[in-house]
Amino acid sequence: MRRRLGGEDAIGDAYRFFRSKIAAAGDPDDPHDLELLEAAVVRGLALVVVTAEPSDNAHRIFESLNNTGLRLTQSDLLKNYLFMRLGDRAEMVHENIWLPLERKLDSENLELLFWLDLAQRDERAKQSDTYVGQQHRLERLKTIDEVEAEVIRIAKLGDVLATILKPAGEKHAEISRRLTRIRAWGSTTAYPVVMQILARRAAGTAADDEVVRALTYLESYFVRRIVIGRATANLNRTLLQAVGAISDADRIDVALREYLSRGRKHFATDLQVREAAKTIAFYWQGRGPQKKLILQWLEEAYRPKEIVDLDPRHLTIEHVLPQTMTDSVRKTFAVGFGADADVDYEHERVVHTLGNLTLSGYNSELSNKPFEEKREMLAKSGVSMNQAIAAHATWGVDEINTRSAELAEKIIELWPGPDESIIAVGDEPSALRSQIAAIVAEIPAGRWTSYGDVAIVAGTWAQPLAGMIANYSMANAWRVLQSGGTISPGFRWTEPGRNDDPRAALEEEGLRFDAQGHADPEQFIGAEELAEAAGLDVDEDAIAARRKKIKPQARAVIGISVRDAQFAFFERVRDHGLANATNIDTWRNPYPQNWYEVRIGDPRGQILLQVNSQTKLVATQFWIGDDKDLYAKLLARRDAIEADLGFVLEWDDRPDRKASKLTISRPGDFQDETQSQELVEWLVAMGDTFVRVLSKYLGTAEGSLEILMPQVYGQELAEAKSAPVRPDLTVWDEETIHSWMQEHDPDNVDRLDLFLAAARSAGLTFAGSRTIDPAGSLPIFDHGNTRLGIVSLFYFSGQGTSVEFNLGRMSKMSEEQLPDAAVLDSFLRQLAGTPGLQDVAANLRSSRFASRKPNVPLSVLSMDSIGKAVDALATLAGTQ
Repeated sequence: MRRRLGGEDAIGDAYRFFRSKIAAAGDPDDPHDLELLEAAVVRGLALVVVTAEPSDNAHRIFESLNNTGLRLTQSDLLKNYLFMRLGDRAEMVHENIWLPLERKLDSENLELLFWLDLAQRDERAKQSDTYVGQQHRLERLKTIDEVEAEVIRIAKLGDVLATILKPAGEKHAEISRRLTRIRAWGSTTAYPVVMQILARRAAGTAADDEVVRALTYLESYFVRRIVIGRATANLNRTLLQAVGAISDADRIDVALREYLSRGRKHFATDLQVREAAKTIAFYWQGRGPQKKLILQWLEEAYRPKEIVDLDPRHLTIEHVLPQTMTDSVRKTFAVGFGADADVDYEHERVVHTLGNLTLSGYNSELSNKPFEEKREMLAKSGVSMNQAIAAHATWGVDEINTRSAELAEKIIELWPGPDESIIAVGDEPSALRSQIAAIVAEIPAGRWTSYGDVAIVAGTWAQPLAGMIANYSMANAWRVLQSGGTISPGFRWTEPGRNDDPRAALEEEGLRFDAQGHADPEQFIGAEELAEAAGLDVDEDAIAARRKKIKPQARAVIGISVRDAQFAFFERVRDHGLANATNIDTWRNPYPQNWYEVRIGDPRGQILLQVNSQTKLVATQFWIGDDKDLYAKLLARRDAIEADLGFVLEWDDRPDRKASKLTISRPGDFQDETQSQELVEWLVAMGDTFVRVLSKYLGTAEGSLEILMPQVYGQELAEAKSAPVRPDLTVWDEETIHSWMQEHDPDNVDRLDLFLAAARSAGLTFAGSRTIDPAGSLPIFDHGNTRLGIVSLFYFSGQGTSVEFNLGRMSKMSEEQLPDAAVLDSFLRQLAGTPGLQDVAANLRSSRFASRKPNVPLSVLSMDSIGKAVDALATLAGTQ
């Protein structure tokens, strides 16, 4: 028996598996662990045998048992649901129809098949809800004949999916080639429309030549979107809706092209392709394998028919002009420019464009070599494109632009574009301008971004981007600032007759500025968030690499910009502070600006470490944003504060401004390397001393100071979030909050009680927080137990108990993860119809839930409004 149990059959495999696990768990010094395992198996494990009688429905028994068992795949559940309905025919249908289907498709692809079938009918169908959606549809089948016909239909669709997954089995050579390319593209997004195209052919309502053209338009749609930098914007929804557009059309190829040509579906025109090839950083667009495929397909078009195809597995994308300029590359590249030209900018402008990219199996050998060395290796390459590049004597901007234009014409030849007779070609903006406008339109009110970050997402550079924003009307253009958070001196409104102060407009939207006119960095929206909001598939590594390229970096070269020098200097300040400061716990990355912010554990002010290249001064300053009372209290203790500091301060009340400041300064040129290290040490020492002393006079514990934290609603919340954890904080529940509010906020007690009672009735659970003042929240989950966000209660001294809507999680979710569009719309409509919450609803809708936690005082909500608010939350959570 032992020999058989250790054998190579299934029982032997199981025996060895458990024997190895027991051996791994056994502790020679503790015999009790094996006794516990024995007890668990002998007394806790039950083997149940269910014997079905001939008259029993085994599939119904299976489904019933599975309600309390482990989750099976959705295809398993649907299979059993169908066969449960087949009765006496189940065995015959299983043998003749289902088993052949399972031989073609594994469990994962069977689930994909059921979802694709569902998506043909409902573009909003999520793959995670396939079983529920299909079961709901199948419930309408009343007879066994109808169920059997449905299984046959599914099996025929399975043949179609099998062809998509294994195109080599397709007999028509050109259809097989197009399917192979769509399969290689690596995205199931195209499958619903491809399935509809092939299903039409299988039904005899589409000829082979129509199928070829339709698949070519689909491939062209993918390629042209990558070329103009709109790889995935709204792609899922567009292609799911395409299914309905072609399902009943007389000609599927014509219908698909017309559908993709209408509206803002980013099917690039020939003009847009020509422009984008020279201006868009192709290397950063979409997914790496897809860009490589486009170059591979271009290479195939150039190669003579008799040459055997190259193995793409050994090829990578190569920059002919290197990404990193060595001294020799820089010298050669600079030859074509005047003495005043910005060579780095010109390099960045063209290095990632299509004309500078090719395929090579020798990427590491070519690397950063100058062109005269690369040229020899490219000439020997088996890649036709490389041989054409090697025919050039030099490789610079002119050659790159010429090749970009040539490749654009080849793309136009190989991949047909939209039907330009049904789109307003003459009035259509350029691809780059259209993309920039779409990205900028996603910046929510109360946030700002920089020209550089928009450029990263758009695949261009800050200088030409700033020109486009300045010269063309774009929504939210005023929310794009210089990298330090200042409004560009050249900003002009493009709206006729508008000449108001852009800072006033931004402040009205909720953006905060300091006394020097710098926007709050905590309200900054970076390239990653912008790309996600705009629905662009921009790789995070690509964003990081682009940012590293355009971010000012310290370089020991003549003519380094002031911004570069500021950034490099404050990086040294941060590094020195991390190593030597004793009172400042946190030092964050600096910005390229003339000041570095440090925040004390009090939201009323922060410490600024400053440099000035004009006056040749450095300074440490305590800046009070808008609190003249605080300034007066500190001034009243001036002698004591200066005695503790050990030096005299310059006290500036600034009576004509809201802000006040306390400053110490000294002469110093931070750009002079002979004195810069001394200035670094002085600024860190002064900042650390300010923290040690001022924390005492502000009532803030030492060690709680940190780099500027996000400004949030209410002074108390900001202090609580920046303060270290204290063991004496209260853990609030409904009872303790109620008792506290009876004493401190009696006018809102009834509203609080109604809010909590209504939440309980709606199936929402209150979770208390561990804070100084009362706080708690209602976690909001959808019916699939996905956390959507929280609705919090906080007490602020300025406005009493308040309700805050923090649904920012949803702004980062994919369409498949979000609740149905109808649910979201109903939720927002209910909020918008609730007196006191109209602004919250508008805020959430306009920002697509990315708003920075809109809140309202509980006191402005009537009892009826509170009930309606909870009803809206229940709609979102699916609990009513």
